[in-house]
This record gives sequence, structure tokens and C-alpha cells, in this order.
Amino acid sequence: MRAVGWEVVIGMEVHVQPTTRTKMFCSCAIAPLNAPPNTHTCPVCLGLPGVLPVINKAAVEACLKTALALSCEIPRHTKFDRKNYMYPDLPKGYQISQYDLPMSHDGHLDVAERRVRIRRVHLEEDTGKLVHAGDRLHKAWESFVDLNRAGVPLMEIVSEPDIRSAEEARDYAMALRTLLRTIGASEADMEKGQLRAEPNISVRRSGSTELGVKTELKNINSFRNLHRAIDFEVKRQIEALESGQVVEQETRGWSDAEQRTFAQRTKEFAQDYRYFPEPDLPPLELDPAWIDELRRALPELPEARRTRLVAQYALPLHDASLIAAERGLADLFESAVRQGAPALSTASWIINEVAPTGKHIGAGYLADVMKLVDAGSITRDQAREVLNTGEDPALVISQRGYTQVSDTSALETIVQDVIATNPKAAADYRAGKKQALGALMADLKKKAPQANPKVANELLQKLLR
Repeated sequence: MRAVGWEVVIGMEVHVQPTTRTKMFCSCAIAPLNAPPNTHTCPVCLGLPGVLPVINKAAVEACLKTALALSCEIPRHTKFDRKNYMYPDLPKGYQISQYDLPMSHDGHLDVAERRVRIRRVHLEEDTGKLVHAGDRLHKAWESFVDLNRAGVPLMEIVSEPDIRSAEEARDYAMALRTLLRTIGASEADMEKGQLRAEPNISVRRSGSTELGVKTELKNINSFRNLHRAIDFEVKRQIEALESGQVVEQETRGWSDAEQRTFAQRTKEFAQDYRYFPEPDLPPLELDPAWIDELRRALPELPEARRTRLVAQYALPLHDASLIAAERGLADLFESAVRQGAPALSTASWIINEVAPTGKHIGAGYLADVMKLVDAGSITRDQAREVLNTGEDPALVISQRGYTQVSDTSALETIVQDVIATNPKAAADYRAGKKQALGALMADLKKKAPQANPKVANELLQKLLR
């Protein structure tokens, strides 16, 4: 929303599940979403007395790769801390996290024209999950605890309050997801709980430099809802302040069904958690040689690739942005072009035909089909059918009789018949109604599905003069 006379200030806390096989401090496998409750647990993640945690190296590596991709500084020394609070889904009574010596700090992520500073990227463990059930009529409620997620590794990526709108917050989260997928640090699928965006929102009078009272939003499960939740909360805070009320510092949930935020609990301060160094884990000393090795192994990042796709292949910025957002699509595009596929039409095909289906298509196969389309040998519709078969293009074209007609002499009789059988559309076109050409082309396509659309269109306009 446009807040006249007000400035929106947003900082983002994004929790990301790194791509690991096991939990953060034990050997329990990461449970799939449909796993029965409490089947992926052990004495360590249950917090039983006498157990000792062991740091997951793969999670540390994913965190460091993310920090490097965000241009963060990596300290030589880091450690884990205990974050103390009592909640039913936290069996130990504390969470192992990082406080004053995080794994990285002071980076940034550029989103459109906005540079969002990254305060820190650190590691911690996830909590369990509360499952509520009950009878609203009789007000008989029960809550169950599923600890399959207890101890799952999480990277927390904390930004400075540099974001100024719901649109920027959504775009920041989407850019972060693209980055994480590109470097292989996480699948970052919001629907699977692998990426959870929690915006901290406040408003202040335009021109003011003081930060307002913030609220933190939770329970957001999509980028669309992230945008909607922030918009609602901004409007709610402004209306409260303009009516003389105060904004409470609190954690609020998002109700997708009601499209509103609601109060959950008072927002805690750092001192409320009584942080102290985790006594069961040694401090970590990060080897500079290992950090350099991870830095060199990073792939080309999305922003750099987008810029190169525009410069090298003359792609429109919009197309380059969509392709660079998915490493698999960008790799498919460049490999197909190297094998002779035309760049512009291949980019369009990948965006509109390949990406929406989610099907795997080999670059060589795609290149062969795109070259046939570019040469006018088959139509776009025929190419779509060839790709759907997954069989040899030449064989499919031969078996189905897909030989596109581009000879004007062969098409002229058909075009004249189309004009004769559609006198009104022909008259409308000659009278200046250019949209009438669409009806004529539709009839031509029915009568001659193998006609080259470009040649037929040009011939149709010529004969209508």
C-alpha cells in the first residue's frame, strides 16, 4: 500500500533449511513431510540427560557458502550459544543457536535498485511442531507435539531494516531463494517449510530517522501471503497511530483464511533469552584455506548471470531475469544455444513451454527441435507435440506427416479460399480493423494446419490489399 505521510521500515529474518541428510547435532535423518510423528528422533534431539551434540559439517558448509554468496565477512572464530526459553515443542528447554559470535556478518543482497544489508548469517536448530485438535462446540481442545523437526539445521539470515515496502520484501525473499538454489545450499521451498520469511515491520513519519515500534509476523507460507501480510500490518499500524493508539512490540501471526494479522505474544528482547556459550560444543575455528576453497567453488551468481545473458545473447532483461532465476533453466538455455538453437526463440520457449511443465528436457533434444522451428520445418504447435513425445524429432515428424508448407505458390490457393469464405472479416480488415486478421488466420490454420504461419500471414496481408 502507498502510505502517504508515512515511511515503512522492514527488516527480514529468514530461516532456511540447508540441504543436509541429517539433523544439526545428531545422526537422525531429516524426516519427510508425511513421516509419522516422532519417528525421526533420538536421545540427542529429544534433549535427554547425559547426551552430547556433534556439529553437522554439511550444515556449516551450506551456511558459509550462503554467507560468501551474500558478500559477508567470515570471522576466524565462532561459537554456539544456548537460547533459553520454555515452550512445549522445545524439549531441552533451550535452543542451540548463535549470539555474539555468528558464523558471518556484514554482507548485502541487491534487489532491483535497493541494496539490502545483511546483518548476519548464522546456524541454529529447529524446534518441534505443535499440532492442535479439538471440538469447537464443546470447547474440548488437545495439543500434540511432533518432534521430527526438533534439531533440524536452520540458517538464519538477518537483514538490516533497509526494505521500504511489501513489494520489496517479497522480491528480497524471492531473490534470496534464487541465490540459495543456485549455490545448492537449500531447495528453499516455502511449501515444505524449507524457507520461512519473518518480517519485522514498523512505520514512521516521512522524514523521521527514528525507528518506530516493530511487530514480527509469522505463519507466512508463500510469497503472495508475505506481500499481503505486510500490507495489512502496515495499514493496521498507521491507522492505530493516526487514531492516537500505540503499537505494541509483539509477535503476530498471519491468518490466510481471514487475510489479517493477529496478536500471538509479546515480543521478547535478547536479554530475555539469557544467552550463554553452549558448554557441550567447542568453539569453531574456521580455516581460511577452506573458506577460500568454498569461495572459488561458488557458481556464477544469479545477478551476474542475468547481466551476462543480456550482453552475450541480446536477451530482453525480463527474459534473462526469469531464466537466471533457476540455475537448471539457465544451464539448459546456454547448452541448447551452444548446440545451435536460436537464442531469442529458445529463451521464449523455455519460459513459456518448458518451465511451466517442470519436465526434464535434454539440451541437445531441445536444440534439435528449436532449429526445426527456426528453419520453418515445423510449426510451434507441432514442436510442442514433438517435445511431449520425447522421441526422435525426425522420426515423429515423419510418422505424423509434420512437414510445414512454406511455398507461397502452394499456399496461395488456400489463402484465397479463406478470404472468399470469410467476406466480412476480409472487408473489416480492408476497412482498417487489423484485429480481423486473427479470424482469417484461425480459419487458415484449420484448413491448412501445416502452413508456415509467418509465410501464410504475409501472404494473407498481401492478397487483402
